Amino acid sequence: MKVVLFCGGLGTRMREYSEAIPKPMIPVGHEPILWHVMDSYSRYGHRDFVLCLGYKANTIKDYFLNYRPQAHVDCVISNAGASVEYLGKVPDDWRITLIDTGVWRNIGERLWAVREHLAKEEYFLANYSDGLGDVNLDEMIAMFKASGKVAAFLAVRPPLTYHIADIAEDGRVRGMKSSEKSEIWINGGFFIFKSSIFDYMREGEELVVEPFARLIAENQLMAFKHMGFWRSMDTLRDRQMLEDMVEQGRMPWRGTNDSLAMRPPKLS
Repeated sequence: MKVVLFCGGLGTRMREYSEAIPKPMIPVGHEPILWHVMDSYSRYGHRDFVLCLGYKANTIKDYFLNYRPQAHVDCVISNAGASVEYLGKVPDDWRITLIDTGVWRNIGERLWAVREHLAKEEYFLANYSDGLGDVNLDEMIAMFKASGKVAAFLAVRPPLTYHIADIAEDGRVRGMKSSEKSEIWINGGFFIFKSSIFDYMREGEELVVEPFARLIAENQLMAFKHMGFWRSMDTLRDRQMLEDMVEQGRMPWRGTNDSLAMRPPKLS
């Protein structure tokens, strides 16, 4: 199943990094967060990626044009580098379609721009490329197919803890409760679509606004409530939290609490 990754945003809340590199290339540990997202899909057998590029597109293109899978695993090199023997797991063979969808486009416009690359797909996956989670993709896909719906997204709890006030019209506070105990769910950025999603889209529209409104009106949108680990990298604080987890060997998005099994060169 193909995986569409939206990699074209400006990353304005990560300005310290995004002035030099696009947000998907900001490192978490030794790899860009984009690599972590692709690795999580690859672990479920989804290795055919369509990258919707925009801001600093050439940086992402250069990364994959110079990508060396042998740098991710232990190996033996001989014949002046002409021969490479892998020790342990052979690196995944990813197929990556790199499409420059423009700088000033929203997510819906980026998806619309790559629709020809999805023409033969009955179903496809999509992701914002800046969120990590211990999502069981097999289970999510199976439930989606059984539902017969056109679109689905992963629903997660807001990662920040705050108190929600129940306030009457006269200003009287009727109650307070933690966001963790509320019924607030947000879009976690993991999507599954049928090819018919494009029937609900119009050029220039934002994906989760007008097209989702049409899906909801026809009862064709569903959400999967995820209670496990999830975190998006929206701010430097988020990035530091993920960085700390990698340093401690706690990476639930890779299904392990061990140290990195594959460690590509650190990005500068």
